[in-house]
Amino acid sequence: MGFQENLLSIVIFLPLAGVLIGTLIGKNNTSAIKWFTLIVSVAEFAVSLFLVKRFDPSVAGMQMTEKYSWIPVYNISYQLGIDGLSLILILLTTFLTPLVLLGSWNYIKNREKEYYLWFLVLEAGMIGVFASLDLILFYVFWEAMLIPMYIIIGVWGGPRRIYAAVKFFIYTMFGSLLMLVAIIYLYFAYGSQTGIYTFNLLKLYNLSLPMSTQIWLFAAFALSFAIKVPIFPFHTWLPDAHVEAPTGGSVILAGVLLKMGTYGYMRLAMPLFPLAANAFLPYIAVLAIIGIIYGALVAMMQPDIKKLVAYSSVSHLGFVILGLMALNMQSVDGAVLQMVNHGLSTGALFMLVGMIYERRHTRELSEFGGIAKTMPVFATFFMIVTLSSIGLPGLNGFVGEFLILIGSFLAHPIYAILAGTGVILGAVYMLRTYQKVFWGKITNKKNEDLKDLSGREIVVMLPILVMIVWIGVYPKPFLDMIRNASKSYIQYVKPQTASVPASFGPALPQMPERSK
Repeated sequence: MGFQENLLSIVIFLPLAGVLIGTLIGKNNTSAIKWFTLIVSVAEFAVSLFLVKRFDPSVAGMQMTEKYSWIPVYNISYQLGIDGLSLILILLTTFLTPLVLLGSWNYIKNREKEYYLWFLVLEAGMIGVFASLDLILFYVFWEAMLIPMYIIIGVWGGPRRIYAAVKFFIYTMFGSLLMLVAIIYLYFAYGSQTGIYTFNLLKLYNLSLPMSTQIWLFAAFALSFAIKVPIFPFHTWLPDAHVEAPTGGSVILAGVLLKMGTYGYMRLAMPLFPLAANAFLPYIAVLAIIGIIYGALVAMMQPDIKKLVAYSSVSHLGFVILGLMALNMQSVDGAVLQMVNHGLSTGALFMLVGMIYERRHTRELSEFGGIAKTMPVFATFFMIVTLSSIGLPGLNGFVGEFLILIGSFLAHPIYAILAGTGVILGAVYMLRTYQKVFWGKITNKKNEDLKDLSGREIVVMLPILVMIVWIGVYPKPFLDMIRNASKSYIQYVKPQTASVPASFGPALPQMPERSK
């Protein structure tokens, strides 16, 4: 075993090693635990960059694979591997975690040691989900990451934290149990066809199942992931979880955890059951469009800034699902890139909302106004992230939404036009919010002496702004990274026979594929 051969395992278990060492630090030595967990998370990000160095974007299929027998009697393996989809989400995870820890520096006042260590546990669980190629291993990591998020919301959240944490846990657990039943069925179905019983995802892709069976199994997987995304109407747990979670919890929840749902559709639900997936395509696409418009309209009516950002997540992730359903390179590339864009932009919004909350201890829009005069740096950062969120050309949000709308238009023009209204509504509620908070006269005396961002807070925000501009101006490295993952997804899901519709509507001529 060496660094190169077990790089994925090192990336997964480095945070857990940090947790074990961190338990030895005294509870009262809060400065030491903060610096230690920050160093571990930065080291984790540095190690994850070696994945980029070793990754070959021109090679299709899984790379840097590891496989060891785990429970041989049931042929369960510790099996890892990544493609461009996994890699870009792992990098998003390792990039955001140290920023969240540094951003929480002065905000958490009780049980600080436990708070920081639970974030390292959460990071390991999230990376494990993105790297697992054995379905039981995937399920173990999927369930394991629920525990730290449940605790983070339930212990360090707002006044209704217990209600929000329990609601989050019950919703996700219900979907997970359905997925587990479907996983076990796949195990026995593959064994009955081949004589080999396995949870190996790459082998299960080749399993041939009748349409009637695929529909039930697809429904089990799809419902589990719909809750996690969340897709309308399974979204009701999300605003409570976001509003009650501490700032760091909201950032990771929006930035990474919600992407597990979209990742699940792309990695499991759609390619494992392509016939059923195509049958459900129009319905999922319609739900995505409803989510886009509904999320934007509800966000527009929110008096609480954090709840506004939470509902905007429902709207933005509807674009991701719509892109995955269109089944062409433009839409799928855009969907994957938009997973990252949403993690950066919405994560940054939650971070900024947390910063102003710590100064005013309120998130009500009516309590603000004119604070650009007292917090010009904060106002500048908020404006850039706002423009990113509404898809201004030159920033990251534009690239993802533009590709999704192009691909969706090729598959079904009406769907793309309806989804486009979400972009307009997003601009309305985000710019109106910015105007209310930052411009006009300072009517509340409490806003007259607000301190602008500290050096630490600027350090937290700058890396996110750099990524927002980088992806917006030069997205090619990111699109190259995910190209083969998008191709594989389309090849697995797109039907080969004319008896099943190729997309969720009448298709226009395909655009030429992006050059290599």
